[in-house]
Amino acid sequence: VPGNIPLHAIAGRKMAAEGQSDTMASAMDVRMKQRIDMYVEGLADLFELIMHHEFKPPNEMEKDLANIMDKATNRYFPVFEKALKDHGQDYLVGNKLSWADIHLLEAILMTEELKSDILSAFPLLQAFKGRMSSVPAIKKFLQPGSQRKPPLDEKSIANVRKIFNI
Repeated sequence: VPGNIPLHAIAGRKMAAEGQSDTMASAMDVRMKQRIDMYVEGLADLFELIMHHEFKPPNEMEKDLANIMDKATNRYFPVFEKALKDHGQDYLVGNKLSWADIHLLEAILMTEELKSDILSAFPLLQAFKGRMSSVPAIKKFLQPGSQRKPPLDEKSIANVRKIFNI
């Protein structure tokens, strides 16, 4: 959501500060890195749909929201539900937290801001969200008063539309 510091940016800073990114990268084989990249890039497409939603013309908002929900529930989330089932671990790739996990959690949170029951047909994603949300650094980030900002309000949206002539 525009104005938010994305969850993956905060987690990435923390991982880099702790030296985890280098350690994790050296421990992963090429296929694991490729799988992480594939998941992250796929989720970037969903992020883009969601981030542009608030700035669609009012007469396109309902259709755009339906498109986002359709793609999330029929294209993106089934892939991740299957990945979690097939992998049989707490994480998408390997046995450690990765960028793919952070991006998936952020995608879940962003879609839930648009439709709170979006995960109702995805029990493994619900469990994944619960596990990821209980990771201490993520839990702290999700608490009120943290760096995570609420969705834009009407005044902020109007201001952005004015600035960018949308």
